[in-house]
Amino acid sequence: MSLNARPIGEILMSKGLLTEAQLEEALARQKATSGKLGAVCVALGFVSDDDLLDALEVQLGLPRVRLDAYLIEPESVALVPQAVARRHGLIPIFRIDQTLTVAMADPLDVYAIDEVQQITGLDIDTAIASRREIDDALRRHYGTASTLQQMVAEIDSTSAPEAKPATAEALAEDGPVIRLVNALLSQAISDGGSDLHLEPTPSGVRVRVRVDGALHEVSRLPRAMHAPVVSRIKVMGHLDIAERRVPQDGRLQVQAGVRMVDMRVSTFPTHLGEKVVVRVLDPSRVPMGLDQLGMEPDTREALEAALARPTGIVLLTGPTGSGKTTTLYAALRRVATIEKNVMTVEDPIEYFLDTVNQTQVNPRAGLTFATGLRSILRQDPDVIMVGEVRDQETAEMAIRAAMTGHLILSTLHTNDAASALARLVDMGVEPFLAASAVTGILGQRLVRVVCRACAEPCAPAPETLARLGADERIATEGLRRGRGCPRCRGTGFQGRMGIFEILRMDPDLEDLVSAKARASAIRTRAVAAGMRTLRQDGLLRAERGVTTLEEVLRVT
Repeated sequence: MSLNARPIGEILMSKGLLTEAQLEEALARQKATSGKLGAVCVALGFVSDDDLLDALEVQLGLPRVRLDAYLIEPESVALVPQAVARRHGLIPIFRIDQTLTVAMADPLDVYAIDEVQQITGLDIDTAIASRREIDDALRRHYGTASTLQQMVAEIDSTSAPEAKPATAEALAEDGPVIRLVNALLSQAISDGGSDLHLEPTPSGVRVRVRVDGALHEVSRLPRAMHAPVVSRIKVMGHLDIAERRVPQDGRLQVQAGVRMVDMRVSTFPTHLGEKVVVRVLDPSRVPMGLDQLGMEPDTREALEAALARPTGIVLLTGPTGSGKTTTLYAALRRVATIEKNVMTVEDPIEYFLDTVNQTQVNPRAGLTFATGLRSILRQDPDVIMVGEVRDQETAEMAIRAAMTGHLILSTLHTNDAASALARLVDMGVEPFLAASAVTGILGQRLVRVVCRACAEPCAPAPETLARLGADERIATEGLRRGRGCPRCRGTGFQGRMGIFEILRMDPDLEDLVSAKARASAIRTRAVAAGMRTLRQDGLLRAERGVTTLEEVLRVT
């Protein structure tokens, strides 16, 4: 490896990928976080992972490999234990005589290189690959299902009747069970999953992971493994192991490579035993700012204008699983500065922010959204985030706070932006108060993104055009679909992105809300004033080949 003397920032600027102003901002962020400059540039959305890898190839003088299209030698993979490969983020790709070439996300990790050299007894050459490609390759070549079955077999072989622990609680502290649970959690992270489901069935335990909004079965465990696995997760989440009759909630942390990942645990009793759902709160997948959410420029500018106001309520709407929390935290990052006192009351706290004072609701202790908001008002706040407006008391407290000089951010479960205003009135809020306090409403959904590895041009299906109707005019030249490949597990999609609509209050809309107009009338007036609807925003992405028409129709 010949390390180029040029800094990575200079290389990115010479390629026209980074401006001087962006470099200064990235250096300031790097100083505050002690991260690597390249990773900071990616996190800020200034460059892509591919751009960074190309620049590292120049800087380090190492070849870059694209593992999605690379023929990896199985006999080379077998030389390095899976645990070592996953821990260091690497995968062997080929061997020539006494030299093993290894693709690494961090080719400067000398400890990883030394460990692989000691294990294999071979000389090590390194190449650069993205962490995503390495994770995909690890999943393909080591095989999750077979690994889990090996662990289950190990547990069975060490659980002879005379040596078997007397209780599930004791077995939960057994080494093989610990390794099995760690493997399940790590697999959910490496798959890019948002949730891990462990579900008891009459014949065993079904293990599913939600990826890009859809659940996929990844394994089945023997019925006898249900109690120890659930008990182990409860131990990790600081829950009551003995309590199996009522739901419980907790949190845990696991290490994924060099980063720590927070997870939220929820147990729920069923007639077959406890069902467990583990929500993955991976900070590496949370956008750092509004500019990384994929909004159209005019939508982002309108939202930023609402956030720049010192008072008023900004609402985020959409059903469960539409990405409201991600947008809410991105908005918090935009407004949270050292000059402002930003406070939240949440249920639960999903991500922790350094410059924000966050509070978890505790109904048993009397701390609800409404009581928390009432107390926060005595804490000299500038910005208040209320996790969700659920009832009349919370809504009225939020409006009162907005009208007394505070900026309020919150979410509301409605189908679109226009329905939020009618929903507030239905809760019992006086119409004229809702009209004067609310300054902006952002509605959103999540659509799946066409897999770039197998994307191909396509023509719209006649039935799809019929569903769109004559009013929806679309350009069909850029339409694309995913053919299905190993990278996307044959689905044709990989990843999700948001589609948005933003309703900005104006005098005409205030008059409609004050007159208790229906949501349909409010929506018609907002569209006439220039609001692009969720479907129209989605169709823009479909026309560019980012998603499909069918996907847009499915969510809108």
